[in-house]
Amino acid sequence: MPTDFVDRVEYMDAFRDLLADLSDHRGRALVVEGSTGMGRTALLAELARRINEVPANAGAFRVVEARCHPGTGPGDPYAVVADLVAQLEGRAEQGRWRLLRTAGRAAARSAPEVLASFVPGLNALWAVGREIAEAALGSGSTPLDSVLPTQFGAVAQIADALQQNARSGKPVVLLVDDVQYIDPSSLMVLNRLVERRDEAPLALVVSYGPDADGDRKVGELLDRWAGMAWADRHVLGGLPPEAVEELVRIRKPAAPDGLAAQLVELTRGHSVFVSLCLDAWQAEQGTELVVPRSLDRLLEQRMARLSGADRQLLEIAAVQGPQFFSRVLAEAAGEPHENVLQRLVRIARDTRLIEERPLPPWARYEESDCYVFEHGALWQLIYHPQSTELKRSRHAAVARALSADPARDDQLEWRLEIARHLEHGGVRCLDDSARAHYELARGAALDGLSFLEAEQHCNVAIRATRMLPDTVPDRNRRLVAAIELQLSLTEVRWRGLHESGGGPAIDALAVEAEAAATACGDPVLIARTTLLRGKTLLVTQGLEPSLAKLEEAVRRAEQADEPVAVFVAKVEYGRQVSKRRLSEGLTQLAEAERMYAENPALGATDDPVLHHSRNLGEMQLAINLFDLGRLGEALTRLERCVHRLRADQFNSELPMALNYLAQVHSATGSWTEAEQVLREALRFQEIQSGESGWHAYNLALLAGLVARDRARRQEALDLMTAAWEETERTWLANLVPIVRNLYAGLLLELSDQDPLLRGFAAHKAEETYRETEHTGMVRSRIAALVLRSRAELADGHREAALALADEALTILDEVGAMPALRTEEVLFHAARAFAAAGRRERAAELSGRAADEVERKSASIEDPALRERFLTEVPLNQEIRAAAPGVGRG
Repeated sequence: MPTDFVDRVEYMDAFRDLLADLSDHRGRALVVEGSTGMGRTALLAELARRINEVPANAGAFRVVEARCHPGTGPGDPYAVVADLVAQLEGRAEQGRWRLLRTAGRAAARSAPEVLASFVPGLNALWAVGREIAEAALGSGSTPLDSVLPTQFGAVAQIADALQQNARSGKPVVLLVDDVQYIDPSSLMVLNRLVERRDEAPLALVVSYGPDADGDRKVGELLDRWAGMAWADRHVLGGLPPEAVEELVRIRKPAAPDGLAAQLVELTRGHSVFVSLCLDAWQAEQGTELVVPRSLDRLLEQRMARLSGADRQLLEIAAVQGPQFFSRVLAEAAGEPHENVLQRLVRIARDTRLIEERPLPPWARYEESDCYVFEHGALWQLIYHPQSTELKRSRHAAVARALSADPARDDQLEWRLEIARHLEHGGVRCLDDSARAHYELARGAALDGLSFLEAEQHCNVAIRATRMLPDTVPDRNRRLVAAIELQLSLTEVRWRGLHESGGGPAIDALAVEAEAAATACGDPVLIARTTLLRGKTLLVTQGLEPSLAKLEEAVRRAEQADEPVAVFVAKVEYGRQVSKRRLSEGLTQLAEAERMYAENPALGATDDPVLHHSRNLGEMQLAINLFDLGRLGEALTRLERCVHRLRADQFNSELPMALNYLAQVHSATGSWTEAEQVLREALRFQEIQSGESGWHAYNLALLAGLVARDRARRQEALDLMTAAWEETERTWLANLVPIVRNLYAGLLLELSDQDPLLRGFAAHKAEETYRETEHTGMVRSRIAALVLRSRAELADGHREAALALADEALTILDEVGAMPALRTEEVLFHAARAFAAAGRRERAAELSGRAADEVERKSASIEDPALRERFLTEVPLNQEIRAAAPGVGRG
């Protein structure tokens, strides 16, 4: 709806500040929030005008604009960012791009094509990620954690390219209208730009409508921007009286003086309401406004001028959306197209409720006129009051009309439009909706590596497939496929107990998939869903139930006589059982390694799924050897694994391998080498993937190394705090207690005589202890008990320290060596607690056991220099050997 912009002083001042900072090469972000009709779009248009037309700004900035709309949303990955990028490149090299922009979309090429030409190396990155994703989705056995770094890497590269563009030319202003409708992939790019706004002269201004039917996660992210002081947020209220007066002067210069005051009283400054009232005002009315006293009533009054047939036609048009096509409308209404064309022209001319617009680029071959409703409030007024079943039947009719031309099946936007109507078409559309959304989910994951969009489509596919009758022949197999895809897409966000990032109960989904696979009677499918259930049980019910199910998955795979399924199941079971029984984990992983070497179907393939499992198995076997005290063999294996991964295109597991290698280096006193590999891992992750549980873990290990220098204590504490905050945000279940215990350990090391710091350390350890009651993570339980014992002893609570140490010893003696836990450290601190309590004989025994453990491990190191460093350069080993003759004497 065309409106005249009237000054919004507060917002103009904020924008001038933004431009001033941009002139000094400082990036900024600004959020303009307001409900429908409050003038968000008009404000952004005025901002663009002032950049381009105000003499003081002439030529100083580059401004590019994109408008999101309901069709942008979940299915069109990177659409908004591609639009912005294409405009930037078009400004830089005139004639390079042919831009056909309607409804916020650059059309000459697909979004990935536009972005790939703008970002060097992006095509290659996507090609690798697509190959991994395709194999992962095809197998159902391996999650997409190995390809997510590719998605995050793409986001990082796109954002970095935008910033580099801004640094290499005039400062850039990105204006994004109606951001509530943005696609998730573009939102990830904008988020990275905002997080790194200080790195380039690039400003972002977005408008947000909280009352629109957009993605609520957008609002949550904007809240975070404001909370972190990353963006200034301004809420648009009604137009102030002086702005209404200005609008009256512009639109109705002959109006009497009191009209503006009457408008303010009636409309409370609502921008669209003010404008519509001015349209309805006649000079003979004076200051009297003969209009309904609400926007809805005013719109209803205008609608009343329509005939019943024309109103029904607009109702069907509203079902298609704020934008609609005449041919689709005619077919959905069951009327001749020629007749509908003429009626739409008349309605637009006589009522101005609708207006003709150019066809959007994705529909440029459509033989239709394209119309939009005058504004969003009008569209909502026509669409929402329709009954539920009436809307369903009309959505189904629109879907049929859109599906009439199979030649357009390869057009993503067209498929998205059809799928949207199928979703709302009721029972009659369930089968088609399930198929359409499942294919869109796979396409989003494979073609754009856009897993958030894929997840949203997958949710719809699962709901629709679940509602299909059991008599539909492939219903169960399709349900398994959709659930496998959904759980693969969300696995990296599984937070524990029940929920997956706010989505459905992950274990209930896995149970449903198991039942559907059993109904199919396919042994391979049964093995796959059993493995999937084992993974969800680990997060929702803890280690022991998970191990039982994972062991069953190995048996099921062996019964199916499928080598790939057996290999993947053995690796997963071996990795998890190592958390409880190291020797059993070692056996399973060694068997998987033998299978990979001997079976041509495994070792000779380039299947990224097998590659991923092989990498995980190889490094887990090596770290198991380390945890069992075979340090020399572990070091050799990990160095070999890291060397191979560095040269491998499928190397998303490299940060994990570097983490394990850093642990071995630290344990042998190779401090410089440990810090080097950790910093390598962090650099890799920050380029490729951003935040993750493993990035947090590597940061925590680095904090421990930095803390060795007493002059860098604050730096170490800052690193560890950042690591824990990232752990809380990413929440990888098996790493949470490890990082929390590392946090507590560092606090203890830094506490000296500070009881508050020790108290906080004990509190974090207590959190881990309580958590392990339901997770079954015994290793973390023992470590937490030792930390609490140390804190109690430092505070002079000898009996409490003794009780905690004794509990840790009881568990350790029962389970034996544990991963991520040094047996000698448990024994040493227990010995100190017993000595402090006067139990010197028991303390001496424990001290001797700790010294024996150190000697046993040193014997596994063949390199004499490394063995000597292990014995003399590691503080814990020095203390253990010094205390062995008699802990606590004197």
